[in-house]
Amino acid sequence: MQRMIIHLDLDCYFVSAERTRTPFLKGKPVVVCKSGDRAIFSSDDQKRVMTERVGAFNGLFQHERAWNGFERFGWKKEFMDEQGRIHGIVIAKSYECKPYGIKTGTMLSDALKMCPNLCVVPGDHLFYQLLSGRLREFLQTKIPILEQYSIDEFWGDLNGWIDDDETYPFIRSLQKEILETFDLPLSIGASTSKWIAKLATDFNKPYGITLVPAEEILPFVSPLPIHDFPGIGKVLARRLEGYRIKTLGDVVRSRDLLHSWGRVGEELLRKITGTDKEAVNPHHDRQSIGISRNFHLIREREEIKRRMIILSRHLSYTIMKLSVMPTTYFLKIRYEGGVKSSVSRTVDRPFSETLLREVVMDMLGTIDTLPSYGIHHIALSASNFVSLSKPKTFSLLEANVDAKSRKLSDSLTRLRDKYGVDILRCAVEKG
Repeated sequence: MQRMIIHLDLDCYFVSAERTRTPFLKGKPVVVCKSGDRAIFSSDDQKRVMTERVGAFNGLFQHERAWNGFERFGWKKEFMDEQGRIHGIVIAKSYECKPYGIKTGTMLSDALKMCPNLCVVPGDHLFYQLLSGRLREFLQTKIPILEQYSIDEFWGDLNGWIDDDETYPFIRSLQKEILETFDLPLSIGASTSKWIAKLATDFNKPYGITLVPAEEILPFVSPLPIHDFPGIGKVLARRLEGYRIKTLGDVVRSRDLLHSWGRVGEELLRKITGTDKEAVNPHHDRQSIGISRNFHLIREREEIKRRMIILSRHLSYTIMKLSVMPTTYFLKIRYEGGVKSSVSRTVDRPFSETLLREVVMDMLGTIDTLPSYGIHHIALSASNFVSLSKPKTFSLLEANVDAKSRKLSDSLTRLRDKYGVDILRCAVEKG
């Protein structure tokens, strides 16, 4: 009896999700694009929904986007400005885009030149998250131990649930049922290791099934390039290439070298050989919470500060709702021309919205060293969580102020639960 784990990966998920409500898009070259989020920075009230965490790509907060059906050139309202310039970036593309050379990260203006018949859809992340949540609930009725890895990826542990000789029929039936129920195509890999199962999924897409038993892991991985393995990033790949290691088979044959690297090398070797025994984990401890937005270039620093405060309000509400106590804060801004600046700050004080605003404004003053440059991206995050019941020592000097601020944040959270996150804002947010 083998310990069989399956990995499920939705094919071109954002595009596939759009095709569930717009069948016209099936079989056509389609891109899902994003531009700046105008709604969150608007002075008008917006309806936003806080969703469960479904991976690092998407934030917890999404605003509701009105959907009135697909319009062939409706994207222009979202991505074309008054001067006729096209903004936006491709965040997902269908397989039909491959012959045209369109990739994730391609500018929309370039993608339209590469494929004149391109179908363009503005991203609707709330829809994608809610659909992913429905699929997760369905999968939990089929697989008792399920781990959601990202918005479009899942692992399932079949041990003690499905016999080895029934694995292939089970995943084939599951693949078919998901397509019939949700109209979502997906690929499935199966092996005795999580990471080999994921590698198997990537090996046979779209709408493929790949099963790699324990005795076939080494023959399966050996010819594959090191870049194909999900546990090898750019830094580690460069390190391996420095030793003329190009395939996963080369990695396995370089055991002595990997062992000399200590824990990192030994862990990589176990993953590649499928001997890591990493369990499917239905519950993950949260490492950080963040919010970020892109927008058209802004030079006025007062407007940048206004947007910082708006993002701080949303991040604060998220932190309060999740009942976590961060002590480290991170801010990154991106200037025109690709210049970036970032800073982190550790503050041993109880969290409150007031504290977050103070820290964010202080960090902005520290990192905004190019005041003549325009800014088009802001990212805020909070991490290094401590226990609410047994926090590490906080500053006694600000104890009274922090207690009052925390109490105020609790009251704000209850009001926003009832009336929405925009019900109470700072005066400066009105602009």
